[in-house]
Amino acid sequence: MSSRHTPSSFWRALAFAACATLASGTAMAQWLWIDSSGNKVFSDTAPPPGTPEKNILRKPGNRAEPKLSDPAAAPAPVGAAAAGTSPAPATAPKVSGKDDQLEAKKKLAEKQAEEAAQAKKKAEAEQYAKARADNCERAKRAKATLDAGTRLSSTNAKGEREILDDKARAAEAKRAEDVVRSDCGPMPAAAPASPGTAQAKP
Repeated sequence: MSSRHTPSSFWRALAFAACATLASGTAMAQWLWIDSSGNKVFSDTAPPPGTPEKNILRKPGNRAEPKLSDPAAAPAPVGAAAAGTSPAPATAPKVSGKDDQLEAKKKLAEKQAEEAAQAKKKAEAEQYAKARADNCERAKRAKATLDAGTRLSSTNAKGEREILDDKARAAEAKRAEDVVRSDCGPMPAAAPASPGTAQAKP
């Protein structure tokens, strides 16, 4: 029984043979490089002398590995890219509003304390001046009475009334003169720290 080949079967056989030949040729080609025109060349022989090493993509016994002609075009490692592109940590903005309020309160408290100290000092000075004026007035009246020779009396420890003798009158006169000199003159340049220093004197 003779076999008959149709045209379609013939073309299928021809295509299969061509594919087999191409596969065999590719398998036999152990060299792969890029020529001067930029074309990939498969061959079982080495590329011509002078071919740059970077253009040789595969050698006998090695797997074909694509090479980049421009090292700058190589993708950066993930870690390096992340480190290079990560923005610098933003510095937290200073909250100046709260600081300004605290500073304003501090200055206000200092001002109030200074005003209170000045008011206290002024009150003490006024009280001291009043005590001096009272002492001066009483000392002048006592001195005038003693100078006029008017008889004076005092109460002793038993509560008894006694007439002052000449010695007692002289002591009272000296005391009145001392008060007049200290409290009837000009205000001292430095007033005492406490108004109690110039107490009212009998």
